[in-house]
Amino acid sequence: MALLDAVDVTKRFSGITALDAVSMRVDDGESVGLIGPNGAGKTTFFNCLLGLLRPESGSVTFAGRNLTRAPVYRRARAGLGRTFQRMELFAGMTVRDHLLVAERSRLGTGRFWKDVLNLAAPSADERARADATLELLALRDVADAPIEALSLGRGRLVEVGRALMTEPKLLLLDEPSSGLDAAETAALAATLRAVQAERGTAVLLVEHDVEFVRSFSDRLYVLDFGTLIATGPTAEVLGSDEVRRAYLGETV
Repeated sequence: MALLDAVDVTKRFSGITALDAVSMRVDDGESVGLIGPNGAGKTTFFNCLLGLLRPESGSVTFAGRNLTRAPVYRRARAGLGRTFQRMELFAGMTVRDHLLVAERSRLGTGRFWKDVLNLAAPSADERARADATLELLALRDVADAPIEALSLGRGRLVEVGRALMTEPKLLLLDEPSSGLDAAETAALAATLRAVQAERGTAVLLVEHDVEFVRSFSDRLYVLDFGTLIATGPTAEVLGSDEVRRAYLGETV
């Protein structure tokens, strides 16, 4: 049984079909890429998986549960985590603070608003979980630094860490290398592989950096104008004539 099984997901906006019966599956611990040109429907598909958008038809099953009509918070608690293309980090908070707030959100202890108001000290268990994630992401040296002091690459890792604090079974990454240089992108890919090796987290990756996709993803899906045009092993898909025309802009 697949961890994620999305079947015939269709989404329209004002009569325009953004997704046309798109099906996709991700297995436990797998690295899967989702690529396509701008406007292909990749982020729309993510939002349908997470419940931010409701598709006109189709189904989303996750870990054996039908989540097609489930609200966002139930999908998160079922094990779906996400980062965003545009970083959503909070000025004035440290790196560790970002992880601790995510931990309390996961637990649902009612202490979240106390965190915002700086009224609740973290417990030993909470600090231990945050420190383990900081160690995994090689962020211990900046744990108490304000988020504004970090490079873009390390800021991306904080977003990954915040998502990991919710203990996702599947992590949805929306263009995590956006704005990063080649060295930062390579470091991000290595860190994500370390996360998978240690925690067994499956990853569904939307990404424009072909080399990142090639080095990280086991399988690929390709969207073009809301339609799935290719799926299969990464090297095979990137080598297909149709994908090279639609995504890479090559004449074949």
